[in-house]
Amino acid sequence: MMKLLAKRYKRFILYLQIIIVLILVSLIYNFLPMNAKIKTFYIHSSKPEEIIKMLKNYGYIVTSLDKIILSFQTTPPIGWYTLPKENDGRFSFFTNLHTMKTNALMNIVIYAGETKEEIAHRLANDMKLNEEKLLEHYNTLSRFKEGDILADTYTLARKANENATMQYLFHTSSQHMQQFEDKNVSIGHKIRSMKELLVIASIIQKESNSISEMPLISAVIHNRLNKNMHLQMDATLNYGSFAHTIVSRHRIKNDTSLYNTYKHKGLPPHPLSSVTTDALHATLHPVKKAYLFFMLTPTGTHAFSETYKEHLEKISAFRQYQAERKRLRNQENNESNDTNEINATNGIHSFGFKI
Repeated sequence: MMKLLAKRYKRFILYLQIIIVLILVSLIYNFLPMNAKIKTFYIHSSKPEEIIKMLKNYGYIVTSLDKIILSFQTTPPIGWYTLPKENDGRFSFFTNLHTMKTNALMNIVIYAGETKEEIAHRLANDMKLNEEKLLEHYNTLSRFKEGDILADTYTLARKANENATMQYLFHTSSQHMQQFEDKNVSIGHKIRSMKELLVIASIIQKESNSISEMPLISAVIHNRLNKNMHLQMDATLNYGSFAHTIVSRHRIKNDTSLYNTYKHKGLPPHPLSSVTTDALHATLHPVKKAYLFFMLTPTGTHAFSETYKEHLEKISAFRQYQAERKRLRNQENNESNDTNEINATNGIHSFGFKI
């Protein structure tokens, strides 16, 4: 009898020790620091492994146990989340995460042709964030130096900080680019990489915002590249701090960078700015024309030519239009001056007051 009691006592002590160890491990786990400095973030997937990966990107300290625990909880749907100021521990965090979705949202537009500096500047103003930190996170996440964020409308949490904001914009753009690439870029296509696709699209975007003209400009770019010709496009000189400056003859002559396609063959080294999916589509689907030249017309559209002779004829016609317009403007000014002289003779000031 004593042996049986002793055996049961030992078993009881063993179970008690196991329970105590489990409680201690649970307590230690629950109160392990998470470094939860970012309280507002975007969850782009409901898969536990993706959520854990995302939390790491936001600077959270996560463990292998977190993924297991999250697998047995209600996983949060895709969207923006804001945590309460007080954190009751890891169990509470992963158990209640799906209930912390925020409705404090705002729409932000990334415009076609914007550089990373312009994007950071506008986000800083609109969201009351630090411009330098935004640009720092952009450069850290960037694959192409420019053009990583597509021109589009994005929904952001009002309380998102610089890291969360850029993480969301980059991830969302990357998803859209991947979907576009999977749908449009076939094996053996002339576009060799996503970077090349963005570079050409950014040139098209800088040359024209007209969706109907984009495939025509794309044809010129592809035809010139295929013939090993210089692109000779002003748009390629609208890079960096020159993004919105008029390209002068002086710039063309003195800019020695690889963005100067008057001096260097091939494409610029990096995309010029953000682009639309329309520009990406035009890059992959140029019109089947032998266009090698194009120029601006009086109506603000572009005229396209297959030969240099045809191009020169259009330039000559445009210069005649400019000369005639200047003549008419001078004539109108002279007539206006004559009218003013007559009014002055009649004792009427040019502002309509009696002298």
